[in-house]
Amino acid sequence: MLPLSALAQRAPRPTFQVVPLGVNGGITEDNLSAYLLAPVNSTSYISLDAGTLRAGIERAIVAKTFEVPAEVVQRRYIKAYFISHPHLDHLAGLLLNAPDDTAKTIYAQPSCLETIQTHYFNWASWPNFGDVGAAPALKKYHYQRLTPSTETPVTGTNMSVRVFPLSHGKPYESAAFLVRSQEAYVLYLGDTGADAVERTDKLHYLWQEVAPLLKAHKLKGIFIEASYPNEQPESQLFGHLTPRLLLQELTNLGQLSGAEALRNLPVIITHLKLTGDNKARIQQQLQQANTLGLKLIFPEQGQRLLL
Repeated sequence: MLPLSALAQRAPRPTFQVVPLGVNGGITEDNLSAYLLAPVNSTSYISLDAGTLRAGIERAIVAKTFEVPAEVVQRRYIKAYFISHPHLDHLAGLLLNAPDDTAKTIYAQPSCLETIQTHYFNWASWPNFGDVGAAPALKKYHYQRLTPSTETPVTGTNMSVRVFPLSHGKPYESAAFLVRSQEAYVLYLGDTGADAVERTDKLHYLWQEVAPLLKAHKLKGIFIEASYPNEQPESQLFGHLTPRLLLQELTNLGQLSGAEALRNLPVIITHLKLTGDNKARIQQQLQQANTLGLKLIFPEQGQRLLL
């Protein structure tokens, strides 16, 4: 048997750190989709969605994940926001905390930015903290359109991001973000339905693009949703996944990368809807059907993860 020191040397060193500021898909307004991501040993984070910010930061401080005031995390550590789609459970934290924030860039697909500009930062719903739109534009946030197939450097960090459109129940569009730090990657998916249910090939295209990274052990983790248990009728999924559909999609990824590449891949399960005993059922259904050998992670608000 190898000594523990030798085993530790064989274990891959983490490349990314994640601080979940919000992990749920509804009901609890103080714990909605938002994940801070940065390279290990860096305090230059991006926020992947922003459903909850301040409450999540304060939870992270209680957990000793951050040992600086919440204002420092919000104003200095968070360098940019990546919004997968403009539903409030992915955006409310950004809107509500805008008055106390510092100048940053909001990265998103054009349709998402248009909704933020037209329906939220419009002086009717909320002051216009953007740099375009209803006068006067306060110019705190710069809107940066993301174009599929183009890798975009993230201002204030050493990371870059590529966007992939997702289907979130017609006519809604969501997005996945493939984040790169040097030669390591993390894939974050916003809300999405399965290709078979949505009648699209958006996830298939995404899997084709990331399969080579997975096969080369460069993909350090996947954030993907499981909103409902398997009992939810397909007609009432509203552009979301169940454990069965999630594992079916990752099986499709494994067919492209090789099944062995999936083994021990960290898969962070996001956006659980907490109605009734949904959370327990979703977790149980995923664990029982995980024949792919995935490392399933159910994140806790404020608790740091290393990938």
